[in-house]
Amino acid sequence: MTNLARISETWQITVPFDVRKILGLRSGDKVAFEQNENGEIILYNASAGALERAQKAFEGVAEMLGIKNEDDVQALVDEVRYGR
Repeated sequence: MTNLARISETWQITVPFDVRKILGLRSGDKVAFEQNENGEIILYNASAGALERAQKAFEGVAEMLGIKNEDDVQALVDEVRYGR
């Protein structure tokens, strides 16, 4: 797939529809540009990337804390909020 975008006089571009769809971009989302080891610039949905990093960081924590269902989550929230 090849999509082109023109750079405006104010250095802005419009992300093509197909690319927005693939990246799951919505109005207000942030995109990130990263250079890989081959020197290529990679564009990705920074919002989705942050969520994926957070999910990986918390992977296994529920099991470690013995959280098995929504009631366990609520009990933990109550404990943190109210010291119960």
